[in-house]
Amino acid sequence: MKFNKNKINVVDMKKTKKSVYATGIGNAMEWFDFGLYSYLAIIISKNFFTSVENDELKLVFTFATFAIAFLMRPIGGIIFGRIGDRLGRKTVLTTTIVLMAASTLIIGLLPTYDQIGIWAPILLLIARIIQGFSTGGEYAGAMVYIAESSPDNRRSVLGSGLEIGTLAGYILASLLASGLFIGLSDAQMQAWGWRIPFILGAPLGLVGLYLRRNLDESPIFENEISENEEKPESFISIIQNHKKDIIVCFIAVAFFNITNYMLLSYMPSYLDEVIGISSTVSTVLITSVMIVMVPLAFFFGRLSDKIGNKKVVLMGTFGLTATSLLAFHFMGLNQLMFVSLGIFILGFFLSTYEGAMPSLLPSIFYTDVRYRTLAVTFNVSVSIFGGTTPLVSTWLVHATQNPLAPAYYLTAVSIIGFLTILVLFETTSGKALKGSYPTVSSEKDFEHAVENPKDSLWWNEQELQENKVKTD
Repeated sequence: MKFNKNKINVVDMKKTKKSVYATGIGNAMEWFDFGLYSYLAIIISKNFFTSVENDELKLVFTFATFAIAFLMRPIGGIIFGRIGDRLGRKTVLTTTIVLMAASTLIIGLLPTYDQIGIWAPILLLIARIIQGFSTGGEYAGAMVYIAESSPDNRRSVLGSGLEIGTLAGYILASLLASGLFIGLSDAQMQAWGWRIPFILGAPLGLVGLYLRRNLDESPIFENEISENEEKPESFISIIQNHKKDIIVCFIAVAFFNITNYMLLSYMPSYLDEVIGISSTVSTVLITSVMIVMVPLAFFFGRLSDKIGNKKVVLMGTFGLTATSLLAFHFMGLNQLMFVSLGIFILGFFLSTYEGAMPSLLPSIFYTDVRYRTLAVTFNVSVSIFGGTTPLVSTWLVHATQNPLAPAYYLTAVSIIGFLTILVLFETTSGKALKGSYPTVSSEKDFEHAVENPKDSLWWNEQELQENKVKTD
C-alpha cells in the first residue's frame, strides 16, 4: 500500500467543536428521558401498575418496562447502522432525535391506569419501544460521528463531550425532578407533576434537531465512500471477519453500561427503597456527584489522549473491582457523609469510562463497517446487560435480602472487563481510525503524519509489513 498524503483528513477545529455540541445535545435528550424515568420510577409505578398490590413488585414491573424497551435497540442498530454506513452519519442523527423527542412527549401525555386500565402500561411500553428503537441508532452514530470528525490526537477529549451530554441530560432531569419534589406535594406529583419534565423534553429535541441539520458529513466517511463503492459486507461476513473486535466491543459496552446504569438509573430507587433515604435527598446527592463528574470526564478524556485509552479504562475497571463493595457498604451506613462518599467512588471510576469509551469503541472497527457493527454490537450488549441493570439489581436485593448484592454484580463485571481490555485490546489513541488515513487539525500534525506514517496508522507490525506502507 502506498501512503498518499493527499488522502490525509484535515479538519477545522471550529466545525469539529460544533459537531460535538450538536451530538452532545442529542445525547443529552436521550439521557434526559432515561434520567426522568429513573427519578420518577416510583411515581410511574403507582400510576401505571395500580393493579399490582405490592409496592416492591410495582417497581420491578416499572423497571421491566424500562428493560423490555431495550430489546428494540439492536433492531434500531441494524436499520440505522446500515443507513449510516450507506447514506451518512448525519442522516441518521437527524432522524433519531425527532423520534426521541416525540416519544418523550408521548409519555408525558399518557393517561394512567385508573383512567384507561390495562392500555396505560401498554402505551407506556410502546413509547419506550420507540425510544429504544431510535436510541439504537443515536448513541453509536454520535460516537462514530465525533470520532470521525476529530483529530486523532484529540479524539478522546472531544469524544468525552458526548458523555458530558449524558451527564447534562441526567443533571437537567434531576434538577427538574428535585424542584418538583420540593415545590409540589406528594399528591400533586402523583396526579400531574410527574408529567411536566417529559413535556418539557420536546423543546430540547427541537434545539438538537436544528443544530444537527446544519452539520457537515464526517470527513472520514466522505473519503471512504469516494474511494469504496463496493457492495457492503453482510452481517455474517462481518462476524466472520471481525470476531475479536466484536467480542472486545461487546464486553467493553457491558461493563461500561452496567456501571453507568447502576449509578445513574438504579441508584435513586436503591437509596429510596433499600437504604431509606428520601427521594429529595438522594436526587440532590446524585446530582452533586454528576456535576463533579463533568470536569472528571473531560480530564480523563485528555488523559486518554496523552497516555492511551487502554490505560485509562484499565484504571477504571481495576478501581471498581477494588472499591465497589466499599462504596455500597458506605451507602448502607445511611449517614449523609458516607452515602455521598459511596456515590462519589462509583462516579469517579465511571468518569474514566466516560473520558475514554466514546473514542475507544468506534476505533475498534474499520470505516466501511464501523457504524453497523458498532451499532449492533453496542445495542445487543446494552440490551442484555445495561438496560437490565436496574431490574437485575432490584431482583438481586429482593432475592438475597442482601443490600450489597449489586456491588458483587458490579465487581464481577469489572474483573471480566479488566482482563478483556488487558489481554485483547491495544491502545488506539493518537492513531488513525482503522482503514482510514490520519485526521489532523494543524500543519505541524500534517507534516508529522506525512513523515512518519507508521506512527500515524493504527495497523500493527504484521499489517504494516503486509501492506508495505510507504510515503509518496
